[in-house]
Amino acid sequence: MEQYFQQEFETMSRAKIKELQSDRLVKQVTHVYENVPYYRKKMDEKGLKPEDIKGIEDLHKLPFLSKADLREAYPYGLLAIPLEECVRIHSTSGTTGKRVVAFYNQHDIDLWEECCARAIVAVGGTKEDVCQVCYGYGLFTGGAGLDGGSHKVGCLTLPMSSGNTERQIQFMADMGATILCCTPSYAAFLGESITEKGMKDQIKLKAGIFGAEAWTEEMRHDIEKTLGIKAYDIYGLTELSGPGVSYECSEQKGMHICEDHFIAEIIDPDTGEVLPEGSKGELVFTSITKEAFPLIRYRTRDICILNYEPCACGRTHVRMTKPMGRSDDMLIIRGVNVFPSQIETVLMNLGLKSNYQIIVDRVNNTDTFDIDVEMTPEMFSDTLTDISRTEKQIVESLRSMLGIMAKVHLVAPKTIARSEGKAVRVIDKRKLV
Repeated sequence: MEQYFQQEFETMSRAKIKELQSDRLVKQVTHVYENVPYYRKKMDEKGLKPEDIKGIEDLHKLPFLSKADLREAYPYGLLAIPLEECVRIHSTSGTTGKRVVAFYNQHDIDLWEECCARAIVAVGGTKEDVCQVCYGYGLFTGGAGLDGGSHKVGCLTLPMSSGNTERQIQFMADMGATILCCTPSYAAFLGESITEKGMKDQIKLKAGIFGAEAWTEEMRHDIEKTLGIKAYDIYGLTELSGPGVSYECSEQKGMHICEDHFIAEIIDPDTGEVLPEGSKGELVFTSITKEAFPLIRYRTRDICILNYEPCACGRTHVRMTKPMGRSDDMLIIRGVNVFPSQIETVLMNLGLKSNYQIIVDRVNNTDTFDIDVEMTPEMFSDTLTDISRTEKQIVESLRSMLGIMAKVHLVAPKTIARSEGKAVRVIDKRKLV
């Protein structure tokens, strides 16, 4: 029998969800207009007042927010409550430009942790479980979110953070961890390390909650086989509240968005037009319960599809597909849109692991496209002829998938640096600005 953390909300009728969203949206728009000068200016430029928004049917009238707005308004420009009422910040890694900083009051943290608790219960978690959280703590949202959700459920929580794999595995075995929370690339690395140590029979894991980076169905099956678990996806953004914005249930047919806290739209990434139900496009979120740092119509740049069909788990909240890439950081190579997930799918369909790196450069005004792929230990003992044959097979499969040629280099096992956080899949050396 399916379990819920907050059944009243998770199984609410579609009519009730829309009614709740409309009520909360109207209040949120007034809150933002009155307290955030940056957003009030954006609304004024469109000739909009809070009273023009009477429900979710008017959502499309409101201006978008983007990561560029968050950087422009850094650090306090989008804060909607007095700073002394805030109790925490989280931040993106800041790999380009200014960091994106999100503020929380205690109310916001409580709601966020409840969303993460929903995700843990959805994978079968109860207070009998031992939840090992290997996401990074600190400014990164992963550790704090799942840690708080685990506490809300009542699990014994192992706040391991990322790294120190030896210690991770030792605690996993000694404490009998049953639920693992980390990035999928680190889950794959843990599985590999446990197998190498011959400790698989000492591991009691039953489920894993993996997010913060793109991963394919092929990678999911590989992790499930290696760790002997069911692997579940979770989605979130630092800007909104980290993991728990959406999560997979036992059906594993899309991630349920917590619609009592977030309104989701799908838009055309080029025109900004809201697309019909079932369309593939860019995911946009409006936060309707956050008080400190509420974002209205925030463009995630993630490409996906929303599914409103009833789910067999009993949850009524809309499901989103895994992001199918991003509209802003997809690679355009020789005029072709390339997503790393496509490459991963090809490799894993050919029986290779997900340890690879894409290197893109520009030589004499022409893009170069190289992919280093780590061999399995079995392949490493093959003859040069066999290795060359495999390389050609990968090249052909990639050409079929992408429509362009890549140079594939099979490299020795463990020569591509393992990640204990987000895997670095792409090195783009082009000077494109």
